[in-house]
Amino acid sequence: RQMSPRWRALIPVGLLAGGFFFARQSAAARPQGVDLLIVNGLVVDGTNSAPRRADVAIRGDRIVAVGTAISRAGAARVIDAAGRMVSPGFIDLHAHLEPLLELPLMESALRQGVTFALGGPDGGSPLPLGPYLDSVRTTTPGINVGYLVGHNDVRRAVLGMAARSPNAAELARMQQLVAVAMGQGAFGLSTGLLYLPGTYSTVEEVIALSQTAADSGGIYTSHLRKEGIGLLEGVAEALEIGRRAKIPVVLTHHKAVGQQMWGKSALTLAMVDSARQAGTDVMVDQYPYTATHTGIGVLVPSWAMAGGDAEFRRRLANAALKDSIVRGIVFNILNDRGGGDLARVQFSRVSWDKSLEGKTLKDWAARRNLAPTPENGAALVLEAMLNGGANAIYHVLDEGDVRRIMTAPFTMIASDGRLSRPGDGHPHPRAYGTFPRVLGEYVRQQQLLPLETAIHKMTQMPARRLGLTDRGVLREGAVADVVMFDATTVKDQATFTEPHQYPLGIETVVVNGTVAVDGGKATGVRAGRVITRR
Repeated sequence: RQMSPRWRALIPVGLLAGGFFFARQSAAARPQGVDLLIVNGLVVDGTNSAPRRADVAIRGDRIVAVGTAISRAGAARVIDAAGRMVSPGFIDLHAHLEPLLELPLMESALRQGVTFALGGPDGGSPLPLGPYLDSVRTTTPGINVGYLVGHNDVRRAVLGMAARSPNAAELARMQQLVAVAMGQGAFGLSTGLLYLPGTYSTVEEVIALSQTAADSGGIYTSHLRKEGIGLLEGVAEALEIGRRAKIPVVLTHHKAVGQQMWGKSALTLAMVDSARQAGTDVMVDQYPYTATHTGIGVLVPSWAMAGGDAEFRRRLANAALKDSIVRGIVFNILNDRGGGDLARVQFSRVSWDKSLEGKTLKDWAARRNLAPTPENGAALVLEAMLNGGANAIYHVLDEGDVRRIMTAPFTMIASDGRLSRPGDGHPHPRAYGTFPRVLGEYVRQQQLLPLETAIHKMTQMPARRLGLTDRGVLREGAVADVVMFDATTVKDQATFTEPHQYPLGIETVVVNGTVAVDGGKATGVRAGRVITRR
């Protein structure tokens, strides 16, 4: 489909009639000696206001003026944005930044227009946090980064892989670890209650740790305990944690996994809306795809892995226990991440057999001359686990839920993407395409959202969630994180079969006042900073 008539018409109208906007400001907004001046663009300022014709002047790392007819005199560089949109840099509230020290340019995020990414999601983070942040500062990242403290790492540090609740002394130690991380600048606490060892925790444990984060002004981001069968209970638990700990909540990468749960987002969104009306500060974030991504161990019953790898192997050596484990995997293949079809499980990273990357569990069964049954799939899952595990893409979401969640007024856009480089593994395409996909597919093609609303969900909304008052908006005094893109061509190119593809239409990205993407290509300059909670 073509761009909507509204946007096709708006660009020339905005350019021709731009003098009407900011008339009062433009008379005074004539700063001399700016480092960068972006002129003639249609500014989408992040506040959910309609695009308007304006120039953006940058000196150092700050925006010094937004208005019309800003003088070009003394500007070190002028970029003509005629026919282009100019917006705040995108803020990714859920990013897997683990390879940052090996990939400091962070190009897979940067080329999407992301200028700030929040790491430490799903209960996993560097611990202790402070020394790691120092190493990132020394490296100098390509974009701005911040971190959450991960519950799974806190729990592992105190209880290992024990499937039990902490005693009073152990809980106090866990609270101290959270408090220290908050003091070192963490934005809050993340949980991955689907994963080990967080899945062994009770709601009381998570509330206690969330209260510690709340005492320092932090937020709570929840990878729900269940996202398939049990989804409604998982949402209810997260809402209870937010209510009782009195902490702002983000239901992260919100979705409904498996055909039995398709459509249930109507209920989960109603639950969130009801909780908000009752006073719980809860929001959600989402990536715009119909597939998830996580370790292959998500198909294995959590009880089977209590105590770590040695205990897992011991249980498999017991015929009765192995039979129970296999039945649990078969259930998950049929009803949860397996989607009822081995073809829905696609390997993304397999360290012990790279030839499986990009292939499905069904492909692997065929290679072994096995029928693609859930039972044979379970046997292969166990083989993968005994070889050290693997990561996989699970094609188990419904487009109707994706669209419904995206349009909710409290939903933000976030990638859940892992920093990637071409040729390394077979990542989920969200690593390269999340933000351009929203703009190209859901704004321009499907016309599901107005452009200004989509930008708001990528900029000011997440900035406010993090308490960042000088990012996520284009205004005088704000940090100069800026994206210039072509609304008529912007799109993701990464696919599930060919994921290593940078997007189209993201032409210029400015990070802290420095041009980091120029003419659609990374300049190689790393201008990011470590951002800590204030």
